[in-house]
Amino acid sequence: MGYVAVGNEPFLKSYNNSFLNVTFPALQNIQNALNEAGVGDSIKATVPSNADVYESPQNNPVPSAGRFRSDISGLMTQIVQFLHQNNAPFTVNIYPFLSLYGNDNFPVDYAFFDGVSAPVVDNSIQYTNVFDANFDTLVSALKAVGFGDTPILVGEVGWPTDGDKNANTNYAYRFYNGLLPRLAANKGTPLRPGYIEVYLFGLIDEDAKSVAPGNFERHWGIFRYDGQPKYPMDISGQGQNKYLVAAQNVKYLPTKWCMFNPNSKDLSKLADNINYACTFSDCTALGYGSSCNGLDANGNASYAFNMYFQVQNQQDLTCNFQGLAMMHVFAIRARKEKKIKANIRNGRLVCGY
Repeated sequence: MGYVAVGNEPFLKSYNNSFLNVTFPALQNIQNALNEAGVGDSIKATVPSNADVYESPQNNPVPSAGRFRSDISGLMTQIVQFLHQNNAPFTVNIYPFLSLYGNDNFPVDYAFFDGVSAPVVDNSIQYTNVFDANFDTLVSALKAVGFGDTPILVGEVGWPTDGDKNANTNYAYRFYNGLLPRLAANKGTPLRPGYIEVYLFGLIDEDAKSVAPGNFERHWGIFRYDGQPKYPMDISGQGQNKYLVAAQNVKYLPTKWCMFNPNSKDLSKLADNINYACTFSDCTALGYGSSCNGLDANGNASYAFNMYFQVQNQQDLTCNFQGLAMMHVFAIRARKEKKIKANIRNGRLVCGY
């Protein structure tokens, strides 16, 4: 173990300063405890921060103009000084996907690593991807507060595969296929050439994770819920892409599926029942731009009912929904309906894989 993370992105603007007064004292206490235990030289406390703790001004949006956010600049300076005193890294989570998610006008190619037609020019440096630009904005912010040599650790980076129009396996493959070879080659960034310590996020999808930031939050994994790889990749960055080793001896439920009963007469409670099913299961694939967004009304109901049915381990009474649902048994097969690719996997209807 090399690091202890103190919180995670505590200074997000959406938290409305909830952790402003407690994060730095917690960092100090934990690092001091590590030091007193005699392991402070090998184990460092650090605060994983979102990239929104620094920015460039709107009238000069280039990395060299990077500064810590004005509302937390004093606090960030104290934290950086403490990290520097203890030879600990500044940890940042960088998500190029979020640049696309938050801005429909953001140039798509700039989120990846295979070149752009109009790079961002900062003095004599040409930035062709947002990862480098974001990282170097932090480098400039650290330099501006007098600690430009502080080591930087990327605590999270990745690409989701569902839950948004830009969250899909093709984009995830493209992203990793650009990122991993760069890391393996120790290319670094224009202001920090060389080795960068980076941690991928995440290993496996999380079907119960909060979707407050967006439906994509449950789909960051390079493996699906059942431990099956989503796309070929080479973690070593040597370009020998192949599917990673899947989880072994996974026990699947029978291929029973709970679906909307087309013979239902009273549909007045349909919306309420779909809402109930999705509250206690994962319906993020039904959202706008997601893999099952193209299903019709009956398909939406079937997907919701089935997801709840599977979460409840296929108990017969959980496929009723006030008479609006019925059970079916399917052979495992692939089919294409209304241009939506679907598989029956572990009793789930999975679109878009």
